[in-house]
Amino acid sequence: MKATGIVRRIDELGRVVIPKEIRRTQRIRRGDPLEIFTTGDGEVIFKKYSPIGEMNAVAAQYTEVLSKSFALTALVADRDRILTVSGSGRRELADRSISQPLEKLMDGRRLYQSEGIAEKCILPCEGSPRAVLCAAPIIAAGDVTGVVALLTEDRTATPDAAQLKAVNVAAAFLARQMEE
Repeated sequence: MKATGIVRRIDELGRVVIPKEIRRTQRIRRGDPLEIFTTGDGEVIFKKYSPIGEMNAVAAQYTEVLSKSFALTALVADRDRILTVSGSGRRELADRSISQPLEKLMDGRRLYQSEGIAEKCILPCEGSPRAVLCAAPIIAAGDVTGVVALLTEDRTATPDAAQLKAVNVAAAFLARQMEE
């Protein structure tokens, strides 16, 4: 654990303000769920909660099937990190922070498909050699909780109808699993 040197008092309602600098660096936004842990030493630890992280095994199986079906790299990410990757390049992508363009794509709440213009391609994380071919946000209980994406090394490629349908179905399936 790393000390920040910041001290906050608990108010009369039992609240503690997490400083803006920490919220920004840890990518904690208003409304984000936080999981609370305690230790025997009296420590209280807040950790961002990822509903998709609870389904990591199912998401991993789904990315594996997508990857094998289309001979492409497939991934599932939550709002901050790439959780599971299948296909070539998985070691360089796994557990990396997502790029801001991918985060904005999720916020758009729509199916994304590459236009085939290399300059407009979206990378899943900074410095990735693969670009997003198509992606669908995972929307569970009205909230965007993550994304399912197929990646390609060819930045001028465009997805076919089957690839678009597959990521859309995967996102809907994972959202449904989270709601149950």
